[in-house]
Amino acid sequence: MSVLPPMHSPRTAWRDFKAVWARRSPDKTLAIGLSLGITLVIVVIFFLDASINTAPPTTVTYVESYGPDRTDAQIKADQVKDQKAREARARERQEQFQEIANTFGIE
Repeated sequence: MSVLPPMHSPRTAWRDFKAVWARRSPDKTLAIGLSLGITLVIVVIFFLDASINTAPPTTVTYVESYGPDRTDAQIKADQVKDQKAREARARERQEQFQEIANTFGIE
């Protein structure tokens, strides 16, 4: 004896639906209409929700192009300049966070 009911094909389910529909009364018609309508609304909402805000926005990446005749000294100078700029941005951000912490009394 199985625990689950036997599985039926969609064709059998359609025949059952037609049989219930043939013996319909106003109450059954309303119940069938509501059940189909609610199911349709749920399926449409799932399809619409799956296509909203799923892809990340496109980002543009700018790349500096250098000539092949750059010397090692020029490369190192650019790296030092870029490192100083990164550290300045980090210090500025740290000062902003410190200001917020002081405002709220966070140590």
